[in-house]
Amino acid sequence: MRLQRLELRQFRNYVQQDLLIEAPRLLVIGSNGEGKSNLLEAVELLGSLRSHRCSADRDLIRHGEPRALLQADCADGERLELELRRRGGREARRNGKVLERQLDLIGPLRCVGFSALDLELVRGEPALRRQWLDRVVLQLEPVYGELLSRYGRLLRQRSQLLRRGLGRAHLADLLEAFDQQMALVGTRLHRRRRRALARLEPLAAAWQQRLSGGRERLELRYCPGSRLEGVEAEAPWREALQEQLRQQREDELRLGQCGVGPHRDEIALELGGQPARRYGSAGQQRTMVLALKLGELELVHQLWGEPPLLLLDDVLAELDPARQQLLLEAVGEGHQCLVSATHLGAFGGGWRQQSQIVGVEGGLLSSGR
Repeated sequence: MRLQRLELRQFRNYVQQDLLIEAPRLLVIGSNGEGKSNLLEAVELLGSLRSHRCSADRDLIRHGEPRALLQADCADGERLELELRRRGGREARRNGKVLERQLDLIGPLRCVGFSALDLELVRGEPALRRQWLDRVVLQLEPVYGELLSRYGRLLRQRSQLLRRGLGRAHLADLLEAFDQQMALVGTRLHRRRRRALARLEPLAAAWQQRLSGGRERLELRYCPGSRLEGVEAEAPWREALQEQLRQQREDELRLGQCGVGPHRDEIALELGGQPARRYGSAGQQRTMVLALKLGELELVHQLWGEPPLLLLDDVLAELDPARQQLLLEAVGEGHQCLVSATHLGAFGGGWRQQSQIVGVEGGLLSSGR
């Protein structure tokens, strides 16, 4: 058990809740809208500093309150704290010490999340697949979060610059300075995304084989939003990306948006050489998402030498009984799991007996046993 205690203050619909975790499997049961996902989201924030549900801290703080506080006690004696503020940004603390770099909070509570939203990975828009791959890379290299934030700022500032209507000569000089920074950060994002996908593919493909009874061959391809030619190396890729930014400048001035870079990346998911988005059945697509998440879980375990926490957020309701059973069996006993569901029907007697059951209603927790 990595997570032993969780405290929430003014977070989402929780006013003040302390939860002592007494078993490796925690089943959080409640109707929709009562706070099940919020509980798992708090653990995700403490483990990765990010939420897959929103990007603005103000949406995480209980209405009318100036701040929210998340605290976790971990098995190795570490205490993690994350304070979210409507004004003044966040503050991260580890064992009572304020961290200069929030990234230093990541480690003791590393986790992999799987939610019903992930089931749109195959048939959804490219942005969903980019966000998913970004979460994978963050698990492998926490510094990746700083690169993502920096690139996002550059992209927004560049768009604002295009809308300001400056003189063409002055605008060209400013865009040239932006190109240098965007090429540098963009190259580093490209490299990390491609490397992570290459490491994940064999693991996810093996899970696809296992889950499909050996009938389906999964392939993942990184399709960058820039032309990346030759052997992977930062200097030539950076120079090539800077030149591509320069070449597309006329289009950018006309359309008001940047058409080159990591924000244009796509991740191709294929079954038997065919795009799963177009040719995969609904069952095959859901099996593929299971394979991707289980591959991610295995990859993080391999890299860090210990199993990450697994967060299953209301995902079982979206799977047929056969895939529910496959997922629960695949997780086995090797991972601490926090699972949210509307009822206990999906869990066999063995799972229930080895689990701590907690009910949620209106942001209040109650023991299910």
